Amino acid sequence: MKRYRLRESMNGIAEPPRKTWFWELEAGVIEADRCIQCGTCVAACPSNSIGINEDTNLPELVKMCTGCSLCWDFCPRGGLRYETTWPPSTPSDAPEAQPVELVTKPDPADTYFKLTGAAPGKGLGRVEATYAARAAKRTDGVQDGGVVTSLLVALLDSGEIDGALVAKPSSDPDEPWKAVPTVVTSAAEIKAAAGSFYNQSMALAALDLTGKGLPANPRLAVVGTPCEVAGLRAMQSRRWPTGSHRVDAVFLTIALLCTKSFSYEGLMLDELKRRRGIDLDRVSKVDVTRGRLIVEYIDGATAVDEPIKAFHGAALKGCDECADFLGRAADISVGSVGSNDGWTTVLVRTERGRQSFEAARRSLDVRDLDDASALIRLDELDQKIARRAMARDLDPMGETFMTYDDHVANYAGTSRQPVVIRR
Repeated sequence: MKRYRLRESMNGIAEPPRKTWFWELEAGVIEADRCIQCGTCVAACPSNSIGINEDTNLPELVKMCTGCSLCWDFCPRGGLRYETTWPPSTPSDAPEAQPVELVTKPDPADTYFKLTGAAPGKGLGRVEATYAARAAKRTDGVQDGGVVTSLLVALLDSGEIDGALVAKPSSDPDEPWKAVPTVVTSAAEIKAAAGSFYNQSMALAALDLTGKGLPANPRLAVVGTPCEVAGLRAMQSRRWPTGSHRVDAVFLTIALLCTKSFSYEGLMLDELKRRRGIDLDRVSKVDVTRGRLIVEYIDGATAVDEPIKAFHGAALKGCDECADFLGRAADISVGSVGSNDGWTTVLVRTERGRQSFEAARRSLDVRDLDDASALIRLDELDQKIARRAMARDLDPMGETFMTYDDHVANYAGTSRQPVVIRR
């Protein structure tokens, strides 16, 4: 890398063998406009050397890199083969088929688990149960059926969790409808964070629990996109310190069904505020449903109702490479696809997810899922888009994805050839 060559020319010390530096992640992912802003690299760094640039909201090096490679290894657009975080799929071709056993550690309180590396198979992934659900008593501002809010409140009230990592609105008046990650520890805070945002927030970087008032060994629920859950699961599969970030504290993962996320500046400021003249201070809800982006004002008027493809220019480019719309690595996946308006689709994937859902069931209206095939159709489309995007990164023989060396050569203009790590 350019930075390391400069260091070598200054002190005459050659690079240690088999090192992978943050600068390689920077060249192959961040500068290549492939970063999905999940925050995995920040959380994975054992020396707390990676921070967030205040202007770009992208990862940056804030102190010396040790070359440990973890930021690259766990990046869903770097070295992580995120399919390895997916448990084997539940067979769906026979009515009597039983769910595939999930490999877990013996201690049920242990948040760590083993990566299976199993092929995902067709269908919804590993599933214990599917539902359409909604909160029996709705909270203002909730999305779809309000299931996530009800679930988190019930788990907090029962003592199953000590808090939750969620997205809440920015307190900066110049950033209306921008999501920022926060750890909430009360029912009031959970309800205040209800609703969906459509920009990534470097969520896993918020797992630094210093000063959050939590017990010494807290249990947290994390609500995030499938890529955030994949990065978290990968980190949880390895027992080593991750600096100040407590991946070991995550007790439950809830994935939000997602086909792509957006740049805050691109979607909210450019597309909505500047191009369409939307008064963001008057907006009460932003939703992506049935292939359309809908924005509603506080008075109930519809401000925007357009095909989502009209906003693809504001989407994060790295999202095109993702083939995990369904959040296969999570304990529970939730979203609107597959359920009627006002209801939430719930895919319970693990025993821990089942127990957590049952803890909240009394506060929910629950019935059979309306249209599971809609989930499968959209997932197939998502994987088709991902294959098309990945095809740009195949080697000439079409057998393997690019190494970070190839990304560096293509995007950063360097010919250096360090360690080969294939996706």
